[in-house]
Amino acid sequence: MPRVKGGTVTRKRRKKILKLAKGYRGAKHLQFKAASTQLFVSYKYAFRDRRKVKSEYRKIWIARINAAARQNDLSYSKMMHGLKVAGVDINRKMLADIAYHDEKTFSELAETAKKALA
Repeated sequence: MPRVKGGTVTRKRRKKILKLAKGYRGAKHLQFKAASTQLFVSYKYAFRDRRKVKSEYRKIWIARINAAARQNDLSYSKMMHGLKVAGVDINRKMLADIAYHDEKTFSELAETAKKALA
């Protein structure tokens, strides 16, 4: 009985991996083994970082709110606590957007927070 040579199937599978590894540096876009190993790691990073990007945005929002709050003589934590006590229900994304684009409105919110804390 003759042996089975998976020529076309194997070539197709390997070409698929090498096509996905296009643009990688060195042997990682040329050699099948190096490419498949790197793809495995790349997909792992991609999966992890799709979740991580959400916390990165939250860090940016908090930094923006803190910077704007300090211009209005408040710390970030006091600003957020003051808004909560005042019953202002606004999320960090919107608050950061206001701080970045509309300083006047943000200073009014800061005053509201100050009054609630006093």
